[in-house]
Amino acid sequence: MKNLPQQNKCSQCVMAQFCLPLGLSPQEFIAIDQLVTEKVHLAKGEAIYHQGDTSQSIFSIRHGSFKTEISLADGRGQILGFHLPGEFLGLDGVGSKQYQTQAVALEPSEVCVMKFSQFEKFALDIPSLQTHIYHILNHEITNDQKHLLTLGSLSAEEKMACFFVNLSERRSQRGLNPTEFDLSMGREEIGSFLGIQIETVSRVLSKLSEARLIQIKQKHLKLLDLEALHKIAG
Repeated sequence: MKNLPQQNKCSQCVMAQFCLPLGLSPQEFIAIDQLVTEKVHLAKGEAIYHQGDTSQSIFSIRHGSFKTEISLADGRGQILGFHLPGEFLGLDGVGSKQYQTQAVALEPSEVCVMKFSQFEKFALDIPSLQTHIYHILNHEITNDQKHLLTLGSLSAEEKMACFFVNLSERRSQRGLNPTEFDLSMGREEIGSFLGIQIETVSRVLSKLSEARLIQIKQKHLKLLDLEALHKIAG
């Protein structure tokens, strides 16, 4: 983990449209530029925080990707989510004073660090910032509910189609290629997230490839028929 010199203010960052509320005044942007106290670079496999750590900050992903996971009582791990640029980490520590998960970089990544104490202070002066975070929290809860429904009611093929459609939509929202990209997560990690065995992940990928819905080589993925994947995902 490496602390980077504070550069590239929020007002000049291409990710600001995802991290910050719309319609900020120039004066509010000047204030928010002071909110990010540092930027941190992480190598693949490094954690920005661990389950049980005292929660002092929230983190916005500037580039790269992360997985959030929880350690179970029997020593196993369960992946709860994958996170892309412009998304937040550490919100599970809001109110509880401890992070409920750990967040691990899936590739070389960089995050912007915002202290809770500073954020609360800024939110008092900029109500739209507080509303924005509430919206993000609500979105996280909704996504968690949808994921639980996916785990409990869909077949392995439907789960995989949902996973690809969701990744594609989130990449599209960020101006990234929605149909061709490298998967930063491995098959075992995908299986943990979707609640299926790694052998099943490989079998479903082969089936979707044979049906010409996807093309996958190593970790490079092409979504050849998004419409068909939408139909499978329901």
